[in-house]
Order: sequence, then structure tokens, then C-alpha cells
Amino acid sequence: MPPSRLLNAFRRWGYLQADLDPLGRLPPFVHADLRAASGPEAARLRSIYCGAIGAEFMHLPEAERCRWIAGRMESEVPAPDRRRILRRLAATELFERFMHQRFVGTKRYSLEGAAGLVPLLDAVLEGAAAQGAGIVLLSMSHRGRLAVMVQIVGIAAALVFADFEDVDPRSVLGGGDVRYHLGATGEFRAASGDSLQLHLVSNPSHLEAVGPVMMGRARARQARLGEEGTRRVLPVSLHGDAALAGQGIASETLNLSELPGFSVGGTIHVVIDNLIGFTTPRPLLHTGRFASDAARRLDVPIFHVNGQDPEAAARAGAMALEYRAAFHTDVVVDLICYRRYGHSEVDDPTTTQPQLYEKIATLPMLWQAYADRLEVAPPERAGLEEEIRAELERALQEGRAMTTRSTFRQLPDYWSPFAGGRYERGFEVETAVSAQRLAEIGRKIASAPDGFSVHPKVQKGLQERLAMSRGKRRVDWGMAEALAFGALLEEGIPVRLSGQDSRRGTFNQRHAVLFDTRDGTEHVPLARLRPGQGRFEIIDSPLSEASVLGFEYGYSRDTPEALVCWEAQFGDFANGAQVILDQFVAAGEDKWGLLSGLVLLLPHGYEGQGAEHSSARLERFLALAAEDNLQVVQPTTAAQYFHVLRRQCLRRWRKPLVVLTPKSLLRAPAAASALEELAAGAFRPVLGDPESAGAERVLICTGRIAHDLLAERARRAERVALLRLEQIYPFPQAELLEELARRPEARRIVWVQEEPGNMGALRFIRPYLQRLAGDRPVTVVHRAESASPATGSLKAHTLEQKALLDLAFATQPPPERAPR
Repeated sequence: MPPSRLLNAFRRWGYLQADLDPLGRLPPFVHADLRAASGPEAARLRSIYCGAIGAEFMHLPEAERCRWIAGRMESEVPAPDRRRILRRLAATELFERFMHQRFVGTKRYSLEGAAGLVPLLDAVLEGAAAQGAGIVLLSMSHRGRLAVMVQIVGIAAALVFADFEDVDPRSVLGGGDVRYHLGATGEFRAASGDSLQLHLVSNPSHLEAVGPVMMGRARARQARLGEEGTRRVLPVSLHGDAALAGQGIASETLNLSELPGFSVGGTIHVVIDNLIGFTTPRPLLHTGRFASDAARRLDVPIFHVNGQDPEAAARAGAMALEYRAAFHTDVVVDLICYRRYGHSEVDDPTTTQPQLYEKIATLPMLWQAYADRLEVAPPERAGLEEEIRAELERALQEGRAMTTRSTFRQLPDYWSPFAGGRYERGFEVETAVSAQRLAEIGRKIASAPDGFSVHPKVQKGLQERLAMSRGKRRVDWGMAEALAFGALLEEGIPVRLSGQDSRRGTFNQRHAVLFDTRDGTEHVPLARLRPGQGRFEIIDSPLSEASVLGFEYGYSRDTPEALVCWEAQFGDFANGAQVILDQFVAAGEDKWGLLSGLVLLLPHGYEGQGAEHSSARLERFLALAAEDNLQVVQPTTAAQYFHVLRRQCLRRWRKPLVVLTPKSLLRAPAAASALEELAAGAFRPVLGDPESAGAERVLICTGRIAHDLLAERARRAERVALLRLEQIYPFPQAELLEELARRPEARRIVWVQEEPGNMGALRFIRPYLQRLAGDRPVTVVHRAESASPATGSLKAHTLEQKALLDLAFATQPPPERAPR
């Protein structure tokens, strides 16, 4: 075989023959191009490419990157600090073994069998410190989390032990989280003396769900630092092999790696590859040889490394960091290891993998095997073990002496002006903007640079917006949003909005980015309001809900001063991100004490568009609502939307905001507002009805149906009061009670909703209404209970809507069932 062909064959296929798994679960695959390779040169190349590191890189289309990796693989291997590696391995495994003996039968998801992760991360962090990084964000699931907290993040072992002792259970009644989900903040001190801030991101059991959250946090931290951000902030994402291969959100998140608006300058991915998932063996977990094949959708290198060779693990980590610094892309390290116990320490793995665990039982701890390799004398080895065990015993006694829980996490200083907890009226602030300012902002929004050719349809919209800003035309939904954004930006507040087709707007309502019809040049008026304004980002996201919402949640966690919004193309598309909603958005404060001001914009309304384009699943958000953890609003006018956006940023109370936004009402005159309503007033949780004096009935509703009810009342000329519930949670009891008290003559209260009876706000709101109504009966109007949100027939929808209105205005109480 010609030398060049031989070299290329080993570079391309050598990783398939690499010595990666001492337990024989991943036997070498001999590629045809290597089968006949023999002689001294083949032996040399085999030692490079088929040893403890298998480099998968020849699929990269960039020749420069391939040459870079080949150069690193084929160069002389630098001598590591072997004594440091030995001590770090011993500290890690003896910590795990100590906990196994002291906290018998307690889940902790040990790192034993994968302790090579510690020298790998050590090498990454040492290199990051040398490159001038200051902050490292880590995401990982439960496997090895406690060891990483102590050995890498620097959390005192005593704090971990105190948590296992559960010293202060009353402090987390009804809240908190298990110890192997908690986040941690610490400092890594490099051998050079340089230090790094480390942030281990809090996560739920949904494994890969934390990946995009970490990326969003990294992007936010980088944005704070400006041009130096990607060098100063390093994201590291740790994966389990089964989760990386099996969970779709992992693939979605990988897709974000080099997209504008989401890139973080490259993430270092480390797969803790046990070659098993709970009890499922590798051949049943993924199609393909490696779990890391999931990352091959990206043009990035993958370093497979034998986790039983700590020096190889450290070298792979160092190469990964250097590659990220050189090319600013993701890079993957696939650490092939094993799991000494079952999925958790209370499982018996011998019931499903008896032969495998018979082999594992014979393996020494990695630090012991490495000490043998280094020929460490028995007295020195025993001394090291005794020293570490004594430190752990002291930490255990210190932990047992603690009487209160200590958090593993510290919030950055930029969170100090903001508050969570229960809502207080004192949080309210002025949100109005003077007409003069609105006119000036509107002029800038509605203009384009000289010589910029705007599409005729868009130009007409800009002219209409200019008239709105001058009070010559009522302000529609899109303009109210643009004015809210503009006013915040002029006040120095950053605004970020991402979603599918959000730059134009799904319903052609936004046009935040203008395109020159001749050459496609982009102009973003809100980014050019004045020097020193807040940063404005509006991003067309990929066709993903879970990863993008997770990213934006993470971004909001590190920019509490900003307005951070995620928009669903249709409201019910949010159900594609339900894990993020359940585990992070709704429960992050209760579980981890972490706040977020993320805004969700969810188009909602029954307009004959079928089951998938009608409902934002309001009922699901209300089921998640407790302890003032969320805000759920459904504004019915442009002015209300304007004020609620500004309120979200200007007051110091930081809670996620769910906004059910309209579709057909975006440009409807009924939902438009006079400019004066933006220049005065504030968001009103309940909109009263000044035209309903002497009404005998009160209709209460939320959202788009209000405009249908108003139109029907005008057509019928009936004396019926209509109250609009603009904020559903936290429920505005005082405001609604005040409106009801103004109408003592109204003897009947009717709740009207478009949604089926098993959906919408009915089941949440009915107890409130019955309590506030006193002795007045409360009846309800809704669509019949249904397994899907809406009909797919426009004609059927029209019939249903007419029946709803007829029942709402019926002089007798409607029956406890609704139109089909």
C-alpha cells in the first residue's frame, strides 16, 4: 500500500480499531483498508490511531481542520503531571467509596467506573485558564454530579454530607430538589495559580433538557463581555450515552451550535459513555457504533477515549479545548467507561447483566490501577489513601454538626436588584410613555435609510405605523409591541425575541427586519434608535420548540434586566417544549431558588383553524400555577399588551410571563388602541365596562371572545355587563371584586369561554368566581368537553361560535353543557 494511502487509511478509519473498552463490549472493527496494513509504518500509525484515543475527524470538509487534528495526534505526546492525576483520581474514587459506605442504600449515581472524567475536565479547565477564560458553565445529568461538585466545582464535601444527613427538612417543605439535581457555584484553581468561576447548571431528571439552558446562559454571559465573550466564557456539556443518542432535544441543541443568535463559540461535549442505559445494553440504545454518532450531523471532530487510561482522557480533553479555541466550533469527547453499580446504588445490575457485572467486580479502582502503572510504592499509596479518608471523616463530622442547609450556589451580583417570592403591590411601576416620545420612536421605527428599497406592502404598513405614532390612526398590536420595545431600548434595556419566523411575524404583523428588494440588504430599525441604546436581537429560530425555549430560559437567567421573549408560531406548539415548561419555567424557583423573567408569546384564539391552530393550552399553564410562580395574561387591546411588556421589565419582580396573543385581532380595529392609552395608564388586570349601567347580568371572559361578545351585545342592544379578565394568574381577586361590587343589581354571573369545558380557564377560575359572587349564581358557557381543542371544519366552528353567543345572552341560565 502506498505510504500516502496507508496514512490516509489510518487517519480515516483508525478510530474503529481503537482500544476503547477493557470489558470487550466494543470490539475493534477492522476496516478493509486496514486489514492488510503491515510493516513498521503501519505499526507506528496503529499505535497513534488505534490506541487509547480514536480520533474521528476525516469526515470534516475543511482540510485545515483535518490537518490540525492529524498534527496533534501524530506529534509527540507531552508528559502529563502524573502525580496530580493520581491524587485527583484517588480523591474522586475514595469520596465515592466513602459515601457508599456511610450512606448505605442512598441514591447518588456514582462516578465509579468513569473517574477518568476528572482528569479530562482538569485538562480542559487548566487549558481554559491558560487561554484567559474566566467563566466555565457546566451542564450534566445525575451520573457523577456529586463528585464533579466536590472535585471540580470546589464545593466542600461537608456541605454535601450535610445534605445527605437532611439536617433541615422544614426548610424545603413542598419545594427544593434532590441533591443530584442541584446547581453549584465554585472556583477552580489551576496549577498556574489562575482561577476560573465555575457554574454547574441546575437540572431535572430529564437529562438532555439542561443542555440548551446552559447554552443560553453561556450566550448571555458572553454578551455581557462583548467581543471577548466567547474566549472568556467556556460552555461544557456532559451527556450520558443513552440520553445523547435517544433524546431529540439533544439533536435540536446540537443544531444551534453555529446558528446566528444562538452560537456560543463552540461547546465542549463530553459523553460519559457507560455503554448502557439503565438496564438496556448498547445494541438496543442506538443505531450505529457510538452514541456520539448523534453529533455527526455537525462538522466537528469526535475523540473516542478509553476511560481506563486517565492520561489519554486528559490528552483528549486538552485537544478538545485547543480545537475549540482554534476553530470556534463544538467538539466531542466520547469517554468510554463503565458503571460499577446499577443505574443507582439501590439497583442490582446482576439481574439483567450478570456476566458484565461479574467482570466489573474484578476490576480495581482506577486510581489503584494507575498507581500500579506508575509503580507507586505501597507505603506511599497507603499514605495517600489514609490522608484522603481522614479529610473525608473530618468533613463528615463537620456536616453532621450543621443545623441548617447551605446552598451550593451563589447568584451573580446583577441579580441583586431583583426579587421573586410572592407578589406585592409595591412592585408596581409607571409604564406609560409620553406621546412626544412615542411619536419620535414611531418615526424611527417607520423609516428606512436613504436609498433603501422597501417592499411596497411593507412600505404601506410603515406609513400606517407613522400615522399611529402621531395619533392619526389607532395603534394596532404590532405597533404597540414595537413602541414597547423601542421605549425599553431607549431606556438602555436589552430586548431579545426568538421564534419561528419571528422577524417578519407568523401573521405578517411585525416586520422588525426590513429587506431591500434589490439586494436583500437587511435593516433593523429598532437596533438603530439612538447611540447607547439597549441591545436588540430578533431571531428566526430553527424549527424547534424544546431547545429554543430552553435556550431562551437560560438566557433570561443571566440577563434579568432584559426583556427576553420566545414566540410560538401557534400557541399550542409550546407543547413541543413541555419538559422545559414543567421543569424549568414553572418550577425553577421552587426547586432551585432561581428566577427568570422569560416571556412566552403564544397565539391563541378559536377562528376555525382546526385543533392545532386554536389553543395555546391555557389550562396547562394554570395547572402549573402556584405560589405566584407564573404570570398568565390574555390582553384584549394593543395598549394592554404595550403596558404588560413594559411592566415585565420595569418592575423588579421577576417571574415568567405567559402572554396569550391574538391572531385575527392583530390588525382588527376592535383591538386597536388610541395613542393616549399608551401615553397614560398602566396594565389593568381586569377591564371594566363603563357602558353597562343597570345591567342584570355580568358576563366575564378572557381573550378574543370578548370582542365577539361586545359585537353581539351591540347587535342585540341588551343591558349586559362585560368584564374582561386580562390577567388570569396571579388571580386579580381585588380588582374583579371591585368591578362586581359596582353592579349590585346584576343577579347573575356568567363565565364565557371559547374552549371546551375541560380546557381553558374554567376549572381554574370557577372556585374564585363562586367565592367572589357571594349569593349570586355563577353559570358557565363553553364548548362541549372534547378530546381535541377545536373542530377542523370552518362551518362547524361558525355554528359553534353562534351557539356560544346565543347561550351567553340567553335570559335563562344556560344548561351545564355547551354547543358542539
